[in-house]
Amino acid sequence: MNTTTGTASQTYTKVDIEKVVRRFTADLLMIAQSTGAITEATARDWANDVELLAKNEYLASVDLTLLDNNGLEVRAVRYTVNNAAGELETSRPGGVMWPRMANPFLRIVLYYNTSYTAAAQVATQPRLKVAWSPTGVNTSHASLVAGRGRDYASNGWGMQRKDYGA
Repeated sequence: MNTTTGTASQTYTKVDIEKVVRRFTADLLMIAQSTGAITEATARDWANDVELLAKNEYLASVDLTLLDNNGLEVRAVRYTVNNAAGELETSRPGGVMWPRMANPFLRIVLYYNTSYTAAAQVATQPRLKVAWSPTGVNTSHASLVAGRGRDYASNGWGMQRKDYGA
């Protein structure tokens, strides 16, 4: 009896990251447009920085939260980077037409992985569109109900979206 063993690994490129971040950007633009909380230009600046950080393997996750004028959470999404996303089936962007309300605030929180050292931050800073600053804000979304979300992937690199609503 003959047996053969082997391993397979999926590799991804910066182009794969770009494809996935385009889906994230489409979601972000839909959120901006539907809520009126940020401009399209701001959304594109945020997306630019997410892509830059992802391509350099610094990004762990992105959390977006819509807050009402009392600071209460209305909706949220969390995109978690998965660089072994070979099992994910990619979805189309969408499902994020959030409500328009008086004086909305859209909060974005970026979570980095351990490779985003102080030296990496200094090197990356000039290429970022936004002056990001540390925060201790709670993004557990305990006041919201977790929903299903969507997966965005290309050749082993992906972002898994988790949706939160009322």
